[in-house]
Amino acid sequence: MTEQFACQFNHWRRYLTGIAYRMLGSVSEAEDVVQDAYLRWHDADHLSVNDVRAYLTTVTSRLCLDRLRVAHRQREVYVGPWLPEPLVETLDTPVDPEALASDVSFALMLALERLSPLERAAFLLHDVFGLDFGQVAISLERSETSCRQLASRARKKVQAARPRYQVAAVEHSQLTQRFFEAARSGDVTELKALLSESATLHTDGGGKRVAALRLIIGADKISRFFAGLARKSTSSTPCWINPVIVNGLPGWLTIEHDGLPQIMTLEVVDSRVQALYVVRNPDKLRHLADQLPQP
Repeated sequence: MTEQFACQFNHWRRYLTGIAYRMLGSVSEAEDVVQDAYLRWHDADHLSVNDVRAYLTTVTSRLCLDRLRVAHRQREVYVGPWLPEPLVETLDTPVDPEALASDVSFALMLALERLSPLERAAFLLHDVFGLDFGQVAISLERSETSCRQLASRARKKVQAARPRYQVAAVEHSQLTQRFFEAARSGDVTELKALLSESATLHTDGGGKRVAALRLIIGADKISRFFAGLARKSTSSTPCWINPVIVNGLPGWLTIEHDGLPQIMTLEVVDSRVQALYVVRNPDKLRHLADQLPQP
């Protein structure tokens, strides 16, 4: 492959990674898919490709669909609640307007999990990445009419699952800080004051670390859950703690007393915590090694 064609691929690498992550919910698998797409591009007849972006989108989408069909079967037997691998950035990471243009929140990622692989692909390619239905049809090897129907069904499911009211970034950060401190100390009164009555707690240990095996619903149950953890803990402070941005929202990257990392972030609606997400499965945190303190 000449340098020119390698540069063409690298120009679209971030875009392709964005598609793959939203399709698969996995940073590591998204990177693998993009590498596979690069190998396909390496062997392609470049001079016959009129639209590089469209070609690479098609290749990446089809690779993702193959993996997603397998992933759906695996997630049916997953131990406990499933959460995506978190996208984690430090607070001083420069803001990328292109990255902010499309939602990668856990709320959206979980909504996408309710879709069939084809619904997910049609919705993402058209509604999130702006491809026309002619291009979507080529990528999915379906008719335009079929792709419109897939995207329409997906859109309705996603809109029903996503929060309708958000808060300002500053307020979100303040609530995140208050909740983190209250959860660590087991302050039930403060926790109940911060939580929505219908709040949900998702903890993903993947059967490899201690975590709630079911969704915990309601301010009272969630408050008692964190109070119980605080009573059992030898210290309310983790071994190491760093405020970060998790899938576009404020959160915390910590090293717990078992020596392993953990990610926590929350979703705020109408000035109350509506959903909490805690990722403890070590397999989903391996890609964060360069953000952790070195021994």
